[in-house]
Amino acid sequence: MLKSIRGRSVIVTGGSKGIGKGIAGVFAAQGARVMIAARGATAAENTVQEIAAAGGTAAFHCCDVRDWGSVQGLVAATENAFGRVDILCANAGIFPQVKLTEMTPEDWDDVMAANLKSTFLSVKACVPAFQKAGKGRVILTSSITGPITGFPGWAHYGASKAGQLGFLKSAAMELARDNTTVNAILPGNIYTEGLAGLGQKYLDGMAAAIPLGRLGTVEDIANAALFLASDEAGFITGQQIVVDGGQVLPESTDALAAI
Repeated sequence: MLKSIRGRSVIVTGGSKGIGKGIAGVFAAQGARVMIAARGATAAENTVQEIAAAGGTAAFHCCDVRDWGSVQGLVAATENAFGRVDILCANAGIFPQVKLTEMTPEDWDDVMAANLKSTFLSVKACVPAFQKAGKGRVILTSSITGPITGFPGWAHYGASKAGQLGFLKSAAMELARDNTTVNAILPGNIYTEGLAGLGQKYLDGMAAAIPLGRLGTVEDIANAALFLASDEAGFITGQQIVVDGGQVLPESTDALAAI
């Protein structure tokens, strides 16, 4: 157990479903107080109830992470509920699959706003709270798609996720003066509601491409976030960690067949 997490105040954007829900649950299980930011009240309230039933502390604030005023309201609500903000898990994002020939400028802008602009807004809004606390932790949920790999239909998604990594390097330097670290997790294929919607054929194909032989779980990502948020990781900043079961390692499918 990372004892430094207990009692910390954590914002998890996109915390009502998928990886964000996993992050919220794992942090709460370690004694953190979790503010779940999401647009959908029903899923978020259900997540809060699940965390409470397991003995954790969580609250929900309706937030559109693409909007500056809404994100500022999220930080204020967290400070009102928990007294401070110690950790930001900037996880919110979307991944509609649209090939370039069908992609509209509006499709591109929607993904950039939800995935990349939201990262900037969320981090910027938390800086004053980190300064008051004397330190802070930022963990971005990026992806292997974009920074390392590509997949048809996700040019906009890949660009947004690569953009997060460009953002974090400068942000980590600027926020270091406030004793705040900024790091990113690059998930591979993680089993979530969203991934399940792509169909069993896709799921089976992705699992077959992973040396460890399975899709990741939301807890696999959450545990990495937990470490990066801890005091034990206080000298790590501006870095990225791939959590993908070895998915990006094989040179070809022949390499997997030779295992």
